Formats: sequence, structure tokens, C-alpha cells
Amino acid sequence: MDYAALKSIHVTAVAVSGAGFVARGIGSLSGAGWVRSRAARTLPHLVDTLLLASAVALAWTLRLSPLSTPWLATKIACLVAYVALGSIALRRGPTPAIRAGAWIAALAVFGHIVAVAVTKQPLGLLGS
Repeated sequence: MDYAALKSIHVTAVAVSGAGFVARGIGSLSGAGWVRSRAARTLPHLVDTLLLASAVALAWTLRLSPLSTPWLATKIACLVAYVALGSIALRRGPTPAIRAGAWIAALAVFGHIVAVAVTKQPLGLLGS
């Protein structure tokens, strides 16, 4: 698969994953029943698998290593933080306030990941 197709798949998966996280966060914080449905619990994993696979394929295609590419290392570190915060926001947070705070923090980290990807700078918009 060529670079343009991989990038298109990756960017689309980013948009779908981000929109899904926003929707699930709003649904979860408002007590909507649909967030507990099989589809709402399964589809994000499928989208995120496609997102991760396309990211690895892009890095492979471009011969990028997180050990020698600081902005890529930053994206990976931020991804770990995003997943942890998302888990607190959607499942593990003991109170609605903690879940809401984790959701907002996860959205901020997601935004930073996108900014790092666009600018190719570890500090994202702050580094340009």
C-alpha cells in the first residue's frame, strides 16, 4: 500500500476515533444507556486497531523510529497517557467529577497528539 493511502486511512481513523471518544464521553457522563451496548464497546477497538496498524505501517514506510524521531516518541508517550485517561473517564473513575476531569484531560492529550503529528514538533503548537 502506498504512503498516500496509508495516510488517508490513518487520518480517517484518527477522526473517527476522536469523534467516537467525544460521543462516548458525553454519553457516559450523561448516563446514556447506549454507551453500554455491544456496538459502543466493540467498535472503538476495531477503529483503534486500524488506527494503530496504519500508524505502524506509516512509520515502517517512512523508516521512522521513535528512538531517533523525537516527535514520534512524544506521540507514543502521549498515546499511553490518552489511553489511561480515557479508561478513567469512561470506566474506572470513581466519581462523575473525576471521570469528567479525566475526559477533558484525555481530549487535551488527543489534541496535543494531533498537533505533534501536524507540526512534527514534540511540543506541538507550542514548539512551532
